[in-house]
Amino acid sequence: MTHASTIPAPATVAPGAGGHGRPAPAARRLPTTAATALGLFAAARLTGVLALAVTAWAQGKHPLALLGRSWDSMWYLGIAAHGYGRTLHFRPTVVHSDLAFFPLYPALIRVVTTLTPLSGGAAGLLVSWTAAAIAAYGIYLIGARLHGRAVATALVLLWGLLPHSVVLSMAYTEPVLTALAAWSLYAVLTGRWIWAGALAALAGLARPNGFAVAAAVMAAAAYEVGKARGRGVSHRLWTGAALAPLGWGGYVLWVGHREGDPLGGYFTVQRLWGSRFDFGHGSLRFIQHVIMHGSRFVFPMTMVLVAAGILLFALLVADRAPLPLVVYSGVLLLIALGGSGFFECKPRFLLPAFPMLLPLAGALVRTARARPWHATLVVGALAGLSFAYGAYLVVIAHTPL
Repeated sequence: MTHASTIPAPATVAPGAGGHGRPAPAARRLPTTAATALGLFAAARLTGVLALAVTAWAQGKHPLALLGRSWDSMWYLGIAAHGYGRTLHFRPTVVHSDLAFFPLYPALIRVVTTLTPLSGGAAGLLVSWTAAAIAAYGIYLIGARLHGRAVATALVLLWGLLPHSVVLSMAYTEPVLTALAAWSLYAVLTGRWIWAGALAALAGLARPNGFAVAAAVMAAAAYEVGKARGRGVSHRLWTGAALAPLGWGGYVLWVGHREGDPLGGYFTVQRLWGSRFDFGHGSLRFIQHVIMHGSRFVFPMTMVLVAAGILLFALLVADRAPLPLVVYSGVLLLIALGGSGFFECKPRFLLPAFPMLLPLAGALVRTARARPWHATLVVGALAGLSFAYGAYLVVIAHTPL
């Protein structure tokens, strides 16, 4: 795989950020190749939705209802329709408040339902599907800039064939976060700092782990400042770095103010949901339970997928990927591993970590050039797993996604 340090001069990407020169030749020929990548992504996701629909009909369920109104989707639809204020009390230590859910996605749903005759669930799906397409294009641009068009196409296809990629077709926030993250990271790699910071701020309003985008932008900015030793640093860089954490920090402080504890209120809300950062202690206890006592299929599968994520991140680091991609993926992985509660959701939390697929995409391209049938079998196996497991998660498994 081509390393960032060996990219030809017009497309050179510094370890901490991107070059400021002209786009690489591959980037100037994007329309046709990007259309191919997006077409493959759309085909993968439409096939996955078809597999889910067939499974749902066989179970006497409605596929669009499952896609648009499952688990967290209902919380987001409630916020979009009525604003914040819903709280469910189960026990003194278990209280589910809608303040745990960040505001950007329900705000987008509200805009769509206001401007169109669509219902909340249909509007949520429209937002998610549009965001997934925008994310796929941003992912393609990053892959093409770093490693060429073939790897970029493989990267987009692999992202669409992840075992949890069914979430990209649901009324969930991961497509929105990934779209904002991909374009923010691409802006960093191309030296567009204000865009990078603004998109990172929006990503921070999309999900709790959206802070990973701000961390990547600030780390890249710090690298550039250090490299320049503080001299001749553009005001755009400083502005972008200052903008990046505003979305996440602003919402956390707003919830804290509303709860009467500006700095700790949001984290109290999350703790009452059973979600807190405990450096992985809760996850290790749950893994021990699964190993010692057995459990449903979803939980061992989650362990395998999280382990695969750790391996892919190690490969990304070994491949000397640009710093913002490493920081972004690393923070997402740290949050997923270090957070307690809802263990089965961890693969979904890693779904936006598309840079970790870069080493796998490079290996797939090399395999395709040397042994096309081998690559075809690998893609076919991944597709089968993705479609079957996605249908199982949404239709059959009674487990939060």
